[in-house]
Amino acid sequence: MEVGAVAAMRYVSDGIKAARLVMQHTKHTMLVGEQASIFAISMGLPGPKNLSSEDSIEKWKNWKKNKCQPNFRKNVMPIDDCGPYRPESSNNLGGGICLNPKTTGFDESGSSLFNLHSHDTISLAVIDKLGHIAVGTSTNGATFKIPGRVGDGPIAGSSAYADTDVGACGATGDGDIMMRFLPCYQVIESMRLGMEPKLAAQDAIARIARKYPDFVGAIFAVNKNGVHAGACHGWTFQYSVRSPDMADVEVYTVIPEMAAE
Repeated sequence: MEVGAVAAMRYVSDGIKAARLVMQHTKHTMLVGEQASIFAISMGLPGPKNLSSEDSIEKWKNWKKNKCQPNFRKNVMPIDDCGPYRPESSNNLGGGICLNPKTTGFDESGSSLFNLHSHDTISLAVIDKLGHIAVGTSTNGATFKIPGRVGDGPIAGSSAYADTDVGACGATGDGDIMMRFLPCYQVIESMRLGMEPKLAAQDAIARIARKYPDFVGAIFAVNKNGVHAGACHGWTFQYSVRSPDMADVEVYTVIPEMAAE
């Protein structure tokens, strides 16, 4: 139950190291934005530095030429090709207006922006010789995200979770959807109650798919004894495993379930 996280941190490339520094040297769980960058640099990480690459700048220029499409906004109208944006209806700004219960929780516009090439989340779980379990997640976020967006990467219980008494879990995919379900927390609690890793992972994915049938995501689960499995929805997922008795890393391929039960 020790956690450190950073989010919306610019000018420092070592996000996972910064998160570890938060865990080791503060009583906080998460730091964000400019102050997270200042903290990381003050603790000895390299920076500030420009994190843009030639490739990312070229993608951004082409995106701007395409009127900033696709993007993650909804129910808005741009004043210009790339904004600023305003709500389609001024009624959305009024108080006491409830969302339509028939559509709430079933918006499918976001997941279509997620695929194998639109994000780069890495989630890792480790069990040491004494049986201690740790997890870590690092990501650049979603391509063409709205500035200020925080995904599931730094959210404990969403992109990763661990309990030495039970096991560990890691997740990747449409973080904006997945973080609403805390899937890795769900996996750990299911395994705590006796569920095998495969069933626990499938159950967590199915809970999301029932509400968002078009979402894209995947989970790996491993119990404290090293038994592991994966589950996915919307894509074919691969994860890697290495143990002391293995000569090399082994890659496991997980086929998505045809339907969420």
